[in-house]
Amino acid sequence: MVSGRVIEGDNLEVLSTLADASIDLIYVDPPFNTGRAQVRSASTSRRAAPGKGRVTGFAGQTYERVRTTLMSYDDQFEDYWSFLEPRLVEAWRVLADHGTLYVHLDYREAHYAKVLLDALFGRPNFLNEIIWAYDYGAKPRNRWPAKHDTILVYVKDPDNYVFNVDDVEREPYMAPGLVTAEKAERGKLPTDVWWHTIVSPTGREKTGYPTQKPEGILRRIIQASSNPGDTVLDFFAGSGTTGAVAHALGRNYVLVDSNPEALDVMHARLGSSDATFSRVPFGA
Repeated sequence: MVSGRVIEGDNLEVLSTLADASIDLIYVDPPFNTGRAQVRSASTSRRAAPGKGRVTGFAGQTYERVRTTLMSYDDQFEDYWSFLEPRLVEAWRVLADHGTLYVHLDYREAHYAKVLLDALFGRPNFLNEIIWAYDYGAKPRNRWPAKHDTILVYVKDPDNYVFNVDDVEREPYMAPGLVTAEKAERGKLPTDVWWHTIVSPTGREKTGYPTQKPEGILRRIIQASSNPGDTVLDFFAGSGTTGAVAHALGRNYVLVDSNPEALDVMHARLGSSDATFSRVPFGA
């Protein structure tokens, strides 16, 4: 039987209570502007096992040089990264040796974050840049409309990680006439560009939560990068899509959010499953 935990609290505090290497898959969709107090970390080294191609820590020359250079370009990103960085460090600590981390970003911060994540976790640990493309919403006429998100994928050990290629739902060929009838019927493995609609405003998935992500995106991630019985963590849980999909696919999950609105949505969405809810603010 799979289980789920939904925790109300500051995700940095909650992450600090999780055991090393205890999570098989992590997906996070952090907000760009949180509107909350941002906690800066005083850490000077990261608690990850040393390995080929990794930097030695936050005090390492390469990381500090990259960090200082990038921060000089964008003050807003510096504030954002100061918020996000300690949470990603904790995420890397709790990620199992065979585990995978998905970081979902938009066009405003993806290019900065990629360089810093490479420095933080090591370029050999970078697996993919996934582009989620959609076509909905306003379309300005003075520039190319921004209709994609970026999902950066890192593995703890580039020689030992989960990727269930045969479990991922296949998709139609864009030019089925160019392949055999058998291949056209079977469909193809998705590439690193995912064409998928947003959550329909009138569809069954819609919860009313403003930043809700579609189940199809999470289904593909969880099918590929975890096995039944594994534990999936989302510490910017929002509407709880990660938990809903993990439960449906036979995975355990841990969801964390400090927004009471998000907790209400998750309770309505997951309350009929085997999830346990910690609605008292964490640490109170």
